[in-house]
Amino acid sequence: MAGPSLLNNKHLLWRAGFGAGINQFESLKNKDIAILMKELFTEENFTEVNYETPDVETVDYMNDKSPAEKKKEIQRINRQQNEELNLNFLDKMVNSKEQLREKMAFFWHGHFASRVQNPKFNRQILNVIRKNALGSFKDLLFEVSQAPAMLNFLNNQQNKKDHPNENFAREVMELFTMGRGHYTEKDIREGARAFTGWGYDKEGNFTERIKLHDGGPKNFLGKTGNFTGTDALNIILEQKATSQFITTKIYKFFVNEKVDDTIINKLSEEFYQSGYDIKKLMTGIFSSSWFYDRKNIGNRIKSPIELMAGMMRTLPMNIQNPENLIVYQKLLGQMLLYPPNVAGWPNGKSWIDSSTLMLRLQIPQIWSGLRPLDYRPKEDDDLDMGLKNNTNTINKSFKNPNITIDWSRIENIFNGKKVEDYLIQNTTSLDMSSVKNFSDNSIKMNVINLMSTPEYQLM
Repeated sequence: MAGPSLLNNKHLLWRAGFGAGINQFESLKNKDIAILMKELFTEENFTEVNYETPDVETVDYMNDKSPAEKKKEIQRINRQQNEELNLNFLDKMVNSKEQLREKMAFFWHGHFASRVQNPKFNRQILNVIRKNALGSFKDLLFEVSQAPAMLNFLNNQQNKKDHPNENFAREVMELFTMGRGHYTEKDIREGARAFTGWGYDKEGNFTERIKLHDGGPKNFLGKTGNFTGTDALNIILEQKATSQFITTKIYKFFVNEKVDDTIINKLSEEFYQSGYDIKKLMTGIFSSSWFYDRKNIGNRIKSPIELMAGMMRTLPMNIQNPENLIVYQKLLGQMLLYPPNVAGWPNGKSWIDSSTLMLRLQIPQIWSGLRPLDYRPKEDDDLDMGLKNNTNTINKSFKNPNITIDWSRIENIFNGKKVEDYLIQNTTSLDMSSVKNFSDNSIKMNVINLMSTPEYQLM
């Protein structure tokens, strides 16, 4: 049985980050949780996630091409840049010391879900989310609401006086702030009028197009005035329902899908009174004794990204074909920058079906080179992002993912330790005899087999 500090430290690192990194295992058992908290909350100089490929506008040879060729080339460049963004975001989750920032950014990335083809727009909204991940929810809401990716995704570019488009106003209230039941259809109509004219220019800068704005009086959430989009967001933030909705969603993601109303009401009131200070809310959660209750440990199914990032943090690896990681995301059902819809990814049991569970349990063996991958991406154009055309090359490179793992380093770190105490959150249901029966008793096989258990799927 793992000691309480080891168990609690692992729990904190999984929930406030993507699990313990290879260099953290040595001190994990005896580390004071207050020091661990301080490390998690330390913010360094903010660096943006970017891509290397030059933007389409700056590519010289484009002018020589026919319109059809041009279109194809633009799609190729966009796809390449989005893939780079995806992998660079994943790399931050795996390697950044700022684990909490990246974990919060991952949460907000699913909360403020947008899906556009334009890599410049994707880069911008991703960095807005990362920059504000632990700041003020008010700033985050404003910057996301004015990001071209979101305005494009939710059709606010088409929201004009006399022809209001209600999509943006509806989703801002239903999914991003208050949740259903706290506004009426009339509030959506009036809110849409407030947001008329919000859009972006050719360069992708937010702009309020005054000529397209409906300047007339509006009745929105019980208030009357000639409201603009800014006014509408401020009125939404005045509603305690907003604080309650966000706090509940954060609690379900970071603590437990079964909510505790007493705790949430208290956190929500504090969040509201703090002026929506995200860092303060998260400090309150991670430093509370109830966060470390047994019922909150090892009860969450890792999302595909959490599973992959966690394994990559534990196993020091060199990946020759990082683009393969995008195919894994696709096969497991969670591709960064590509949520299924505006509601983001569903959590919990929805991650596991017969095909994804099978692949999840086999990844440790595939990545260690012990078995080939026998999966093909679903023939689903929407999610293929151009993978369809090179299915053959994918399957060839995929059979051998070209990953080298530094097993000697892992042997050194886990030597003399019960590996299961470090890799598994809830060892009560773990049958160690069957884990060991599978193979020799080496630390390498122990690690691979433990990562291949249903218990490793939980955090």
